[in-house]
This record gives sequence, C-alpha cells and structure tokens, in this order.
Amino acid sequence: MENKEFFERFKNIAARGGIVVFFIMAFEVMIMISPFAFFFYSVFNPVLHWLGSYSATGWLTAFFLPHMILPPTVFLKAIRILGSIFFVVGAATFTICALQVYLGKIFKWGIADRGLYRIIRHPQYLALGLWGIGMSILWPRFLVLASLSLMFVLYYFLAKDEERRMLNQFGEGYRRYMERTGMFLPRRVEALLSAPLGLVPNTVLKYVAIILCIPMVVIGSGFILREITLSSLPFEASRNLTLVSILPEDDALSRKALGELFPESDVPPSLSFLKADKDYLGYVMPADYVMQGMIADTGGEFHLHQHHNTFALITDWVLNPFDHLRRSPSAQMAAMHNADPAMARRHHCPLAVNDAALQCQTCPFRRIILLEVDHDGKGRLSKEELFSFEVTRIPVCFIDINTQTGEIINVKQVEKATAWKDVPTPAI
Repeated sequence: MENKEFFERFKNIAARGGIVVFFIMAFEVMIMISPFAFFFYSVFNPVLHWLGSYSATGWLTAFFLPHMILPPTVFLKAIRILGSIFFVVGAATFTICALQVYLGKIFKWGIADRGLYRIIRHPQYLALGLWGIGMSILWPRFLVLASLSLMFVLYYFLAKDEERRMLNQFGEGYRRYMERTGMFLPRRVEALLSAPLGLVPNTVLKYVAIILCIPMVVIGSGFILREITLSSLPFEASRNLTLVSILPEDDALSRKALGELFPESDVPPSLSFLKADKDYLGYVMPADYVMQGMIADTGGEFHLHQHHNTFALITDWVLNPFDHLRRSPSAQMAAMHNADPAMARRHHCPLAVNDAALQCQTCPFRRIILLEVDHDGKGRLSKEELFSFEVTRIPVCFIDINTQTGEIINVKQVEKATAWKDVPTPAI
C-alpha cells in the first residue's frame, strides 16, 4: 500500500515537474528581456554552457526558426503567425477549461462533459499543448522542443492515469463518455492519426512506441524547419564575408554594401583588423534595429533587459509578429509616451542624424554587425555553413554605412560578447 502511494506521488510530481520545466525554458525569452534576466541566467546559463560543450548536445542550445531575421518566405511567415495564434488560443482555452473543471468540483456538477468536454476528454492538456507549440515557435530553441516532447509524453500518461481514476469513481457513466469522445482530439480525427499505433499490440511495447515517437516527431520537425529556414535566408557573399539581411527588402542593400566593404581593390583601412584567414558573417539591419543586442553589444540602448518595458515588448512580440522587428525603438517609445515620432527619432537616433525630413522607413543608413566564425575545419565556410552547430560566432565590430553614397561613416570594434554576455542567443 505504501509503495502504491509512493508511486502515485512520484508520478504526479514527475508529470507536473515536466510541465514546470517546459515553461521555465519556454518563457526564457520573457525573462530575458526583464530586469530579472541576471538572476535567471545565473542559474540557467551554466546548463546551456554544459549542453553546448558536447557535440552530442550542443544543438539543443541552437534555434530552428527565424527569431531575429524577418521570415523571408510565405511559409515561414505562416509558421510565425501560427505561433502567436497557438499561444493566445491555447492560453485562453486552458483558462476557460480549468475554470469549468474547478467550478464543477466546487459545485459538484459531476463529470465535466460540457463545452469542449463534449468532444474530447482532456481539452486542458490539448490547450496546454497548443500553448506549448506556440511558445516553441515564438522562442524556437531546440531545448524548448526537447522539453515540449517530455511534456507531451507526461501529459499522455497523466491523462491515462486520470481516466483510470475516473472509471473507478464514476464507473459505467464515464465509460460511455469515453466511447463517444476522443482523448485529445475529436474521436474520428484521433482514430485516423493513431492508426499506425493500432498495429502495435496493446502491451508495454505500445507505450514504448509512444515514448519514442513523440520526441522523434516533435524534435524532427525542428530539424526540418531549421533546414527550410537556412535554405531560405537571403545571403550575399564575397571573399571571406557573407552578409544576411534582417529585413527581406534590404537584400539589394546587402549586395551594394558588400561591394562597398569589399571592392575589387584592397579592404578599406578602417577594416584592416579583419583577418584574411578567417570567415565572417555580417548582419545588415537598420541602425536602430531593436534586437541587435542579441548579436553584439552595440550600446546600452539595445540592452532590452535594462529598460523595464518587458510587458510592452512581450505584447508587441506576440501580437505583432513582424512589425515588432521593423518598428524602431524610438517609434515604440513615442507611442508609449504619446510623443511626437519625428522628435523621438531625432532624439534616439543611434547615428545622431538630426534631419527633420528623414523618415525611418526611407533611411539610407544601415548597420552591419560582423561576427568572426571560428571552426575546427581547414576549409572556408560561407552562407548556411556559418550557422552550423559546430561553429562559434564571435562579435567583432559594427559598421554604419550610407547605402546611397557608399560612405562608411562609423566603424567600432566591440567586445567578444552580446548584450547578454555569454548567454547563447539566436543566430537567425
């Protein structure tokens, strides 16, 4: 009897612990831009570095979808929009279903079989699953996918255990309810999707197959999406430098900037510190691009975790999946404080361009952040290879260039770290 109680307690702790682990990892992005980032990473960052120190686990700290780069294709844009939809719908549905269950317990309504419970037996778990998928798209680190896989496995066994207890409590009434509903999806849909598992005998082997299939499908999807992402990025390469634009409409500017930085003659003297035997990756972006601190430490105004605007940034990130990457920080600050956008732009321009007629949308200036790509191989790397799991990307400098005239107006070397120091940040 004591062993049975211990097993039940352990099972519940493990299941709920898995859910907590997922949300800690998934909500990393929210903590990352909050004033509590330092305290969070004092605990979490050693785990990331430990995983990154082994080739077998290093991929877990990498990202599989565009997070800083605006999705360059319709397919990737659709995935990003689905991320926000799943996040919002999952959170709202979970809240509604949880209220239905707990109010039912308080008022003793019996079996919860109204609303979504008419169709599926565990809509709360479905809602949490949607919420988790949305979160893994919004913060697409492989580690989030791995923890999501664990959460799905635990949900399945937790749901099976709940059904066993409900059968003991409600007997034939709950059995009839099970016969007309699906577990996580409508019965017909679930029967179609689970047909391959029907070929596996209903023994321990079946549960082993479920435990193996869930992470294979979830994590495998991440690898497929990463390949699609890397093959879709707009690259421009010359010599030992590859440029990728943050905004798709800057592709032509990347080509022009590459010609200015690496003309047919020698490299400009201002870039003489670049090494001919090293490979470099450059990000082309507006000079006030809000997330550039994740690439390199280009100044305190891009340390998002120090600005105490966490809620506004998170809301913008969820509800405006593309505009939050296009919108300048000055425009966002002007909207928050009901200020004149033109005055805000002139006051917050990182290039100190005091031109009343200049608009951010037509600004000819671009910032290029260069990273040195270190790898063990002897060959040269370019384009997609620069995002390999096996390479190390080290911030080197940022260059401000007038794309209309080709004039390099500013070159500044930076520390070998991002605004979040040595925390593994998105590369795409």
